[in-house]
Amino acid sequence: MSTPVRTRLAGGLAVTDEGTGRPVLLLHGIGGSARSCAGVSAVLAANGARAVAWDAPGYGESADPAEPADVDYPARVLAVLDELGLDRVDLFGTSWGGVIATVVAARHPERVATLVLADSTRGSGTDPSKAAAMRARVAELTEQGARAFAAARAPRLVAPGCDPEVAEAVGAEMARVRLPGYAAAAEFMAATDTADLLPTITVPTLVLVGEHDVVTGVEESRLLADRIPGARLVVVPGAGHAALTEKPAEVARAVLDLWGAAR
Repeated sequence: MSTPVRTRLAGGLAVTDEGTGRPVLLLHGIGGSARSCAGVSAVLAANGARAVAWDAPGYGESADPAEPADVDYPARVLAVLDELGLDRVDLFGTSWGGVIATVVAARHPERVATLVLADSTRGSGTDPSKAAAMRARVAELTEQGARAFAAARAPRLVAPGCDPEVAEAVGAEMARVRLPGYAAAAEFMAATDTADLLPTITVPTLVLVGEHDVVTGVEESRLLADRIPGARLVVVPGAGHAALTEKPAEVARAVLDLWGAAR
């Protein structure tokens, strides 16, 4: 079994690099970090992949963005690939990370071998009220602090009956968010609607969603799968919005099945 290696890239971006072989880049959700992807990364690495998970700008060990309202996340993804010497990768994005991944796959299909969108969405820019609610989260985080913010929000991320240790880990991860990173991510979500991009995606795509996801929801994932040509939808039993943390083996198996079918 390989040991994950932490690497600091240009611009203060930190990544976890594990395994050798087929390269896959994992993009965490708005309340996570590379640590959120550890379970899925480990399974993929054990099955012949090189799993790279980033700490997005302002998350985990990555430097905070200088201008929170103006972070070009797709460009940062491409910069990571370039610095690591990866011409083409399998791209896995969960929730907010899936919105970033959607933009990358639509605009730069030559860099993406397959696309996985886990418990994701078109973005919060689909409706003014959703955009306003996303921006309001920043004020809540500012007023409450990360620990109280997480205590209020994290329980909704997991399925009923979730293993208490897993639920605690999800909450602890959200409690580590920092305002500069979260504010930039929330602004990206509020300003983004990928609806027009979905029909243009040409890479093999898997849409995953926990059956108990009450944050983005099964119907939103079904919409993504319906609008992306040839996409397949997999509903993960017993998982909520944090499916990659709750059910890493099941999520990784679905990814491996996608890779096998896409050969």
